[in-house]
Amino acid sequence: MRHSITKLLIGYTLAGGVACAQTAWTPKDDAKTIKVISHRGEHLHHPENTMPAFQAAIDAGADYFELDVRTTSDGKFVIMHDGTLDRTTNGTGEVHKHTFDEIRALDAGAKFGAAFAGTKVPTLDEAFDLAHGKINVYVDTKYADPQQLVDTIVRHDMQDHVVVYGNPFFLYEVHKIKPTLKVMPETISPDICKFLVRGMQPQVLAFDANDFKDPVIACAKDANAKIYVDRLGDADNPETWQKAIDLGANGIQTNLPAELATYLRAHNLATH
Repeated sequence: MRHSITKLLIGYTLAGGVACAQTAWTPKDDAKTIKVISHRGEHLHHPENTMPAFQAAIDAGADYFELDVRTTSDGKFVIMHDGTLDRTTNGTGEVHKHTFDEIRALDAGAKFGAAFAGTKVPTLDEAFDLAHGKINVYVDTKYADPQQLVDTIVRHDMQDHVVVYGNPFFLYEVHKIKPTLKVMPETISPDICKFLVRGMQPQVLAFDANDFKDPVIACAKDANAKIYVDRLGDADNPETWQKAIDLGANGIQTNLPAELATYLRAHNLATH
């Protein structure tokens, strides 16, 4: 989910915007609870970034499922991590060079396992329809028009139930369009963190293993921003979950949503 953005920040200019109304549905959120963020849905037992994976994240007790948004050649939002179709579908080539109908005709489940043969590449609309009223969505924006993304979020009444991740230029455009949306830039370093905080006043900041360090964490805390940190791969275990919580994490992105949810419940740190 990472973007190489350090060099992009040179010359980056920032401004303000107009506030928007809140919606009625508000999942429990307080300082004592830690959000479970299911990476690409529950993708260890379901094909990543598909509707079965997203439903399984809900069933596992996650607070968010994370998904990756790309745009087809005819301007439709589809959910896929890679820039190409090859790894997860029976198609080939770049996502943005194919029409929606071409991508929709592909099989996004058979490579994972025969039981998922026929699974389609989902749209962002479908993911939001599934999520609404049940779970929040972590939108990792790989390639999308900012106005189109904001319009899609608002159309599904999800504006208070998403965090939007992406490169800082994109996030700033989203922030200008709808300042109340939770844009979530990558912190990178203390100086960059302070720069992003001045420009976008983010309610949430993203961390991975490389930038989850005391000076950057301090910047997020000073800004009263939530801290969402990756704990994937070898770091996806109770010991490192607890270390992240002790350092101030408010949300943990995991490949093990059911296990993390169980751990948090056992320690009275879960939202449900």
